[in-house]
Amino acid sequence: MPTYVYQVLDKEGEGTEEHFEVVQTMSEKPLTKHPEDGRPVRRVPCAPTILGKWSDTKGASSLSNKNLDRMGFTKYERKGDGHFEKSAGKGPNTLNAD
Repeated sequence: MPTYVYQVLDKEGEGTEEHFEVVQTMSEKPLTKHPEDGRPVRRVPCAPTILGKWSDTKGASSLSNKNLDRMGFTKYERKGDGHFEKSAGKGPNTLNAD
């Protein structure tokens, strides 16, 4: 179930700095009042957090030196001005841009 962010509104209907989160099903209507004290609220649009094979966490692990080496790629890391050292794969241990 998604977690929604709500903003507490002041007496004029303007947003305040106070926010809270509520876990709701997508079919539930947005809250209009704070569940604890009845103050007016509105749902704040937020980007969802999606974990899966396209997430940053998964992407970082798929680009690890061990995984790149296993898949046959070679990776070089910059170690100085025009100097690169191999961190994964086959090939020369260093590259120099002269």
